Amino acid sequence: MKKVTLIPGDGIGFEISESLEKVFEAAKVPIEFEKENAGTTVYEKTGELIPESLYKSVEKNKIAIKGPITTPIGKGFRSINVYLRKKYDLYSNFRPSRTLPGVKTRYDNIDLVIFRENTEGLYIGEEKYEDDKKNVAVAIKRITKKGSYRIIKNAFEYAKKNNIDKVTVVHKANILKLADGMFLNTAREISQEAGYENIKLEEVIIDNMCMQLVTNPEKYKVIVTMNLYGDILSDLVAGLVGGLGVAPGANIGDDIAIFEAVHGSAPDIAGQNKANPLAILLSGVEMLKYLKMDEFAEKIENAILKTLESGVKTADLGGVATTSEFTQKIIENL
Repeated sequence: MKKVTLIPGDGIGFEISESLEKVFEAAKVPIEFEKENAGTTVYEKTGELIPESLYKSVEKNKIAIKGPITTPIGKGFRSINVYLRKKYDLYSNFRPSRTLPGVKTRYDNIDLVIFRENTEGLYIGEEKYEDDKKNVAVAIKRITKKGSYRIIKNAFEYAKKNNIDKVTVVHKANILKLADGMFLNTAREISQEAGYENIKLEEVIIDNMCMQLVTNPEKYKVIVTMNLYGDILSDLVAGLVGGLGVAPGANIGDDIAIFEAVHGSAPDIAGQNKANPLAILLSGVEMLKYLKMDEFAEKIENAILKTLESGVKTADLGGVATTSEFTQKIIENL
């Protein structure tokens, strides 16, 4: 029995986490969830944003799955998500997106994954005022050879494992010749390594990438890029397949991984049995693949697809099912 840290988060996090637990239990997945929490809910009770017990649980289990955590905008603490990524060096943000049956979108055949570097770029959070009057603010963007190499290597290994013949590297090296230039040149070097002879490296500038994704998204299978670009592109692609409510995600390091529902905590509908649990369920599927529990991953994924095909959906996807009704239908389809 594998122990996994479950972090419900804030708002609808409790409801969608409960859905995950019920589906995993019904599918007889050999996982025991160890519940720990972080965020505003915990802070209001204890004065701690992240309790020590959560750190200990993650460090012991080496794997966690979390719901959405509220982050104040423009004040207070920085993102807990960003903090956990940096603390555990979870350098690879893995965001798969694909067209789902029964979910109405403008596209029919999207199936791609974005590898976003998670610990560098502007997300290092190094900012300062350049003048005494605080009229000029400066943010540092840091790109390293090591950071570039390991995320791009991840993308090429994924392509190789899944028999994908192209990796698209996204950059702005035409303007940022040193920082983005380092990332791009590292991609070129990796593409020449032994074992990748059958994988083409495609180079696309970030603004063109945005246009290509809303005109020809089916052309892309594996995209790798830096932190800020990846943040924007992964949400853009999620919008093409039905929104953040259907977007799974993972933050993966060398020995610790945290899977997550990437949408917000939606406090306006919390506790109303309206939340869509798809994002955390699909993140759970990816977690099972990571743990090499492929049989259980396939079983749950097929049940989710069958449920959507039958027309059972939550309100955000154009349906009328409650969280519990949607969850129960998936369990029936296992």
